[in-house]
Parts: sequence; C-alpha cells; structure tokens
Amino acid sequence: MFVTVTANPSVDRTVEISELVRGGLHRASAVHVHAGGKGINVARALVRNGLKARAVVLAGGVAGEQLIALLGDYSIDVVRVAALGPVRSNISVIEPDATVTKVNEAGARLSAEETQAFSDAVLDNVSDASWVVVAGSLPPGMTDDFYAGLIRLLGPSGAKVVVDTSGPALRAAVKAGPTLIKPNLEELEEAVDHPLWTLRDVVDAARELRALGAGAVLASLGSKGAVLLEADGVWHAEAPVDARSTVGAGDAMLAGFLAAGGEGVNALRAGVAWGAAAVSLPGSMMPCPEDVRSHPVQVHEKLDWDRPIREKPQ
Repeated sequence: MFVTVTANPSVDRTVEISELVRGGLHRASAVHVHAGGKGINVARALVRNGLKARAVVLAGGVAGEQLIALLGDYSIDVVRVAALGPVRSNISVIEPDATVTKVNEAGARLSAEETQAFSDAVLDNVSDASWVVVAGSLPPGMTDDFYAGLIRLLGPSGAKVVVDTSGPALRAAVKAGPTLIKPNLEELEEAVDHPLWTLRDVVDAARELRALGAGAVLASLGSKGAVLLEADGVWHAEAPVDARSTVGAGDAMLAGFLAAGGEGVNALRAGVAWGAAAVSLPGSMMPCPEDVRSHPVQVHEKLDWDRPIREKPQ
C-alpha cells in the first residue's frame, strides 16, 4: 500500500487558450478540472496503473466537498480530515507550446487542533504502508518543520518515506532523514541557495542534500529528464516528449519511480516514462498503462557533466 499525505490539497482548473495576452480577453478552447495537490496526483497515478493507494487529505468548505467528489472517480482509499477553512483553488493557463502560467492560492489557515488531527490521521493509517509520500506545500498555520516532525513520528511504522516539497520545509525535512526526496530544478536550487547550470551542478546539489540526511535524491529536470543519486551511483535519464501540459508531470514521475520499486535504474526508467506520458496528456491527467512507453527512455550511466540544464543569462 502506498499512502500519500496532502496537507494543502486543491481543486485544479486547467484552461487551454491560443495565446496569453496580459490584459486581454481569452476564450478557452478546453477546460479540465481535477483533484489536485502533489500527494493526490501521486495517488491518482498509482491507482490508474492498478496499484493500491490511500490518500490522507485535509478538506474543508464547499471546495472540499468538490475535491472529495472528484476523488470519487478513482479507486483511492480517501481519509478525509475535516478543516474549518476551504480547500484552495489553483488555476493553470496553458498555451499550445505547453507554456504554463499558474496562479496558486496559499490555502486556508489551520488551527493547532486541525494540524494535530491531521498528523494523528496520518499515523493512524500507515500500518500497511510500504511507502509514505509526504508531498506539497504547507498551508498557513503549519510550521516549516511539520514534515520533519512527521518523518520522525513515522519511523516506528517501518514505512519508507519520500518527501516532495520546497523551501524551508524541504530543508527541515531532509535533516529528518527521509528515504528519498524528489525536488524539481527550482526546488533544488532553492534548497542549496544558488543557481544550477549543468548536470554536474545538479549532482553536486543532490550530494549536498544527501550529506544533510536524505537517503537518495530524485531530481526532475523538466524536458532534460531526471537525475537519480543513491549511495552506490548516479544516473541521468531522459525521453522525447510531445508536450501538451506539464502540470503534474513530476508527480507522475514520482509515482512511476515508486511503482517500479523506488530505487535503482529500472525505477528511474519507469519514472521518466510515466512523467513523459503525463506531459502528453491534457490538464493534470495522470497516465494509465496504455499511455506509458518505456522503450524511448535513455538512461545514461556516464553523465555528460558539463551538459547545460538551463541557459545562463547574457
């Protein structure tokens, strides 16, 4: 069983338009509405591929009712923790070249009692978990060390813990010793507090986070694929994509990585294949087995260390 933890879920609305013009009137060519939040996306991807997932979510207000209703379209074991404030709404505007403009709400402020109830609900639902996925931003009212404290409390359960978050919450969580962390390029740069230009920079940053306490680092690099750093090696994998929407692609990649065992080259290959499949789908739709193609994935055991990951400003 995979258990996902989403403290700050959302109702995600993705709008497709021909071109984004600041101050202009836009008519949508398509609109997609999904239950969102990193942990929920991971759970959606897992169950679409025949695996069992339980999602522990905070859900309040009318939007919370909509979120739970949307999750009813999936075979997810949903553990709803009540909250007084409403679930946030996130909007993504996508242009034909897959450029995404996002507007994410912060989420409702939680009380100390709601925070404790959420932590208790997680601990009460991990007895059969092989992996616990702690993912997404923290809502107002939760301290930056919430995930770190949760990781320590999960220790006796025996479950492996993966963290996918950003900023101070990621730095604090790393020091609690998670099995795996999955930052994207921007989150990795924020964690080490300097820009990363090449594959060598990415690997060095991942090594810095391993030295702080992370067991392994799976760094998603957008169109440049992903880097996996473990105790016994480092690999880079990539796949060609026909991009339609990048929303949730990193979550699909993490789901594929965990579904394939959560370590090593085969898991990296699967993760990149799932991520590439997600990019080809509309909105934040998660791929199913028919969407995933592993054969185009290239895994490099000898890295091109000086390969650019992003362009340096002139």
